[in-house]
Amino acid sequence: MTHQDKVDINPNTETDTFPIVGIGASAGGLNAFTQLLKALPIDTGMAFVLIQHLDPKHISLLPDLIKRTTAMPVIEISDNLRVEPNHIYVMPPTHSLALLHGVLQLLPRPDVWGKFLPIDDFLTSLAQDRQNHAIGIILSGTASDGTLGIQAIKTVGGITFAQSEDSAEYDGMPHSAIASGHVDFILPPKEIARKLAQIAHHPYLKQQLVKLAEDVPAKETNLGKIFVLLRARTGIDFTYYKHTTILRRIKRRMMLHQLDEMKDYVKFLRQHPKELDILFQDMLINVTSFFRDPEAFEVLKKEIFPRLIEQLANERALRIWIPACSTGEEVYSIAIALFEFLGNQVNAMHIQIFASDIDKQAIDKARQGIYSHHIDETVGIERLARFFIKTTNGYQICKSIRDVCVFAIQNVIQDPPFSRINLICCRNLLIYLNTPIQKRVLNTFFYALRPNGFLMLGTSETIGSEADLYSLIDRKNKIYLRKSQANPPNTDLAKILSTSPSVSTFHFHSKDAPPAMQVQQAAENIILTKYGPPAVVIDQNMHILYFRGQTGPYIEPTTGSASLNLLKMVHPELIIELRALVHQAIKENNIVRKEGLRMHHNGSYKNINLQIIPLVSPKTMMPSYLVVFEPGAEIPARQNPLQPEDSCRDARDLRISTLENELLTEREYMQSIIEEQEGTNEELQSANEEIQSANEELQSINEELETTKEELQSTNEELTTIIEEHENRNQELNQVNNDLINLLASIDTPIVILHKNLSIRRFTPAAKVLLNLIDTDTNRPISNIRPNIAIPDLESELKQVIESAVTKSIEVQDDNGHWYLLRLHPFEKQDKNIDGVVMVFIDIDAIKDIEQLRNALQYERRLAAVVRDSNDAVTVQDFNGHILAWNQRATEMFGYTEDEALQLNANQLIPDIAREEMRTLLEQLQHGQKTPPCETIRCTKEGHLLKVWMTTSILNNGAGNPAAIAITEREIL
Repeated sequence: MTHQDKVDINPNTETDTFPIVGIGASAGGLNAFTQLLKALPIDTGMAFVLIQHLDPKHISLLPDLIKRTTAMPVIEISDNLRVEPNHIYVMPPTHSLALLHGVLQLLPRPDVWGKFLPIDDFLTSLAQDRQNHAIGIILSGTASDGTLGIQAIKTVGGITFAQSEDSAEYDGMPHSAIASGHVDFILPPKEIARKLAQIAHHPYLKQQLVKLAEDVPAKETNLGKIFVLLRARTGIDFTYYKHTTILRRIKRRMMLHQLDEMKDYVKFLRQHPKELDILFQDMLINVTSFFRDPEAFEVLKKEIFPRLIEQLANERALRIWIPACSTGEEVYSIAIALFEFLGNQVNAMHIQIFASDIDKQAIDKARQGIYSHHIDETVGIERLARFFIKTTNGYQICKSIRDVCVFAIQNVIQDPPFSRINLICCRNLLIYLNTPIQKRVLNTFFYALRPNGFLMLGTSETIGSEADLYSLIDRKNKIYLRKSQANPPNTDLAKILSTSPSVSTFHFHSKDAPPAMQVQQAAENIILTKYGPPAVVIDQNMHILYFRGQTGPYIEPTTGSASLNLLKMVHPELIIELRALVHQAIKENNIVRKEGLRMHHNGSYKNINLQIIPLVSPKTMMPSYLVVFEPGAEIPARQNPLQPEDSCRDARDLRISTLENELLTEREYMQSIIEEQEGTNEELQSANEEIQSANEELQSINEELETTKEELQSTNEELTTIIEEHENRNQELNQVNNDLINLLASIDTPIVILHKNLSIRRFTPAAKVLLNLIDTDTNRPISNIRPNIAIPDLESELKQVIESAVTKSIEVQDDNGHWYLLRLHPFEKQDKNIDGVVMVFIDIDAIKDIEQLRNALQYERRLAAVVRDSNDAVTVQDFNGHILAWNQRATEMFGYTEDEALQLNANQLIPDIAREEMRTLLEQLQHGQKTPPCETIRCTKEGHLLKVWMTTSILNNGAGNPAAIAITEREIL
């Protein structure tokens, strides 16, 4: 199957045991990715998923860049792609990413600006899907994306890394993750790779999660030793906590310390006591948030709080207890909900909210009441404004709320509880405890609650076998009512309470009545006992809750197992009528009465009247019914009802006797039917008990699953993080890109940027004309271009520059004769790698002209030096005889200084006898004819005649025409 194949999204327990590493980065992430992957072996057995903040409007080159750093297969993620070990997967910029049963799922990016946190989203789903096989790494980047994801992985027992801040180009994301306290290792990228290679083959990351509990039995010696060490260090006994979670946390710590056997970890704990503190903190799953399950808080405000206030009557004192309160978010949520319900009446109430936990660090944080700025979305703007104060570190609960909340370190399993409580909210604690401890905690809550007090549990928790203590009033939100008539459970908790200093405050107190009131009450009790009709109080299930008066003639215990069911104890002749009357009273919720009933008692018939009175009231909350037996006169029984012919003398008596016999027969028949029905009911009850037992087992399994769910949903327990800065970063990058494009477009210099493979990456408009380029030439090899300029061995020169990383310059000339200086500069990335060449053509025509002028000048200077220092007289004159140049030797020969000579006409140097000859010579030269050297005569300043040997040369102008004559004359001695 190829990587592009679509797969079924089903868990695969055989192949999904390998770890998956989620690596998140933002600004500076490419360099960190490169360092990590270069140092990482290719056979770790792990899969790697890279998540980086990328602009969705641009194609990502990240997969191609990553391929150059590792030999592992690098794949850009497509939808429904199953993860395989020793592969690298790169998230596309256009989607968000999640993991379900080992299959990568592409999700649409959110449209809301600033709410896109791809690293948090993926790491959270990774934690939910892989549990202790999840590994999270946070590398360079700004802001705080990834912090909640790291927390989610740490919560489920995974491993977490963060790049050290000094090695990160941008330390915002690593700093946020480290500050959260959920990072196991803080290392540079290369060291992270080495640590991954070390832990890759540890048993903790190889076995399936469901087998963790099987590796070490509950009573295994080494586990017991760890419990002993923890109890000695912290005072907390974890023996009766569910071992699945305990073992997962222990295995995780063993893996971090490279320990395979639990006995080695026990030895390590003995040698390093501080590890016990870390293990203790690891075992405490502080998963909480403000207004978790908002519907439950609405039920409190609309149903429970109103009933509590009505029950309080004139007391005006309300006591609430939240055990296992963690860092206090739920405590303050209940307080806020209560304040919102009471409104302006809150000052008239004496409110006490007790919150307890075994974690001192959590209690200290709860007392401060300071929470991060992430809470704004869950709490809401209105509540933030009313109940919170903005601080530099986030938000703090206002003083009026904190004043009613009392936080204390307490172990609900073994410490005495708070007393006279109206409401206990204990959500998601029981799921971590074994059944005996659950029962003990529920009994503790029973003692702590006032009669008709409320108990609120987590959505996956129940009261189990303690149904005789509590009645369910809200199935969905698991809210229970303490039964006021229930007998206190017979547990050792009573001993704990009796020895506690706070026991005196636990028992129900009543004010001492005045003496006159006591006499009146005693008199009323005597009258009711002596003259009042016998009665019983029953619940909706016809269980007797209370006896009043002498109920013996009507209600008696039956043979067999003890039962307080009214229908099993009432006189058989009253069962039918009584059942019908009770059902009618329950259905109509009204008083029901029936007179003239007869029952056989002590050899005679007795008339009785039955009356059923509902006792429902807002204070009791639990419906109950008063069954009153009003006795009538006794009717002597017939001596021989079966033989009416001997006792009845007339037809009337005979008819009555016959009807009575028929009635007795019918009653006996009905009684047999009732007994059969009761037998059937007992069988159904037995089946119901079996179902209840199975339900308890299923509930235990459900609690196990809920435990895992709690560990996997930390991000659902947290609030949305602040607006990400990566959008601003992308905008800055876009602005820089736009600036670069406009800069290149405005430059007149031909510039061409080449890839490493010598294909064209980008070029300026000026380069289009010089090199015959068009817009579609991007990504074409430079060798395929036919430019208007000759560049010898261009490809070899380019390759040499890439290999040597040294700039090279070449002078080239285009077809029009224009000269350019071609500079070949290596294209260097931030990581110092060479990824291409930059070709820059600089126009040097002006430089070439200057060089030619410089050469001409130098030539003229050299010629002038020759003329100046020559032993011959050298002069220059035009065809009109004006002297233009005069050297030193001419001055010596003719006696004229240079300044004087420049004012003369050359004819003054020619005597009359030589002028005709000179005129003929000048005409020949003016026509461009060359003349041979000749002997002639010259006249000096003093008038002396000199015989000289003369050589002439023609000097042409720019048009090539003769313009002047250079004459060299040597004196003939």
